[in-house]
Amino acid sequence: MNHPVHLILSAGTRVVTRNDANRIGGGQIIGAGAVAVILDSPADAQHAYKVRFNDSAEAMLRRNEFSILKEFKGEGIETTARGIDFEDWQPFIIYRCVVGSRAFGLSDDDSDVDRRGSYLPPAELHWSLYGVPEQIENNDTQEAYWELQKFLVMALKANPNILECLHTPLVEHATPLAQELLAARQRFLSKLIYQTYNGYVMSQFKKLEQDLRARGEIKWKHAMHLMRLLLSGISALREGELRVRLDEHRAALLAIKRGEQPWLEVNAWRLRLHKEFDEAFASTRLPDRPDYAWANEFLLKARRQQVE
Repeated sequence: MNHPVHLILSAGTRVVTRNDANRIGGGQIIGAGAVAVILDSPADAQHAYKVRFNDSAEAMLRRNEFSILKEFKGEGIETTARGIDFEDWQPFIIYRCVVGSRAFGLSDDDSDVDRRGSYLPPAELHWSLYGVPEQIENNDTQEAYWELQKFLVMALKANPNILECLHTPLVEHATPLAQELLAARQRFLSKLIYQTYNGYVMSQFKKLEQDLRARGEIKWKHAMHLMRLLLSGISALREGELRVRLDEHRAALLAIKRGEQPWLEVNAWRLRLHKEFDEAFASTRLPDRPDYAWANEFLLKARRQQVE
């Protein structure tokens, strides 16, 4: 068991001994598996905790000599049937696409290839005691895939990452089921785009302003993507279609990415876009909510296919 050296458990945490423990003051050895509660925590991970057992005996234990009770009880139940290795789940990927700068037409020689999508595990794994992970990822290859139900729920909530997965022009793999999903992607567009996109950009710009005050600099690439998100959201409300590539704004966005635009000008453009977003929201023809019924029927169909 590996424990972060910086994590200090607080008094009152219930624990289970992994080794025999010596009582403070001597006496009978306390066997492994005994339950205790932390009385005093050390200042750092190099020192021991003072714990008290059910019979009021006390002992000094180092972090590697006990487990948190809640975690100890769950150790026999793995989080997934096959572990969390990406390769184990890869055969169940039904949709794989490229998102990020390359899909947006804003990439350069240093840009990664970001792959995203969805996977659909067999019914027996989904029904098993161990369940399936909501997300699988491979950091080495910049890949991440969501289990189909999670993918659909996030799309219904107008999650930008998921909507861009559904609308990217760079599709690498799509099973017939995934093709059916792509054909119905308009069903996920709704006025929720306004709240989700607009709110996220405002919160992130506040963080950029804090970075600017604290360190005198910001991550210009992040600022560029926030501006692109606003532009994409506005076009979706106006046109009823979510466009991932916004070539008419490419030069201006790349100038932000390179740090060529003063912060005041970037922020002023952002404020104008928020106003445009308000206007687009007031006149949009998108529905108030996405098509929940269709999404539910699609998920049930997918689950039935896995059973059959």
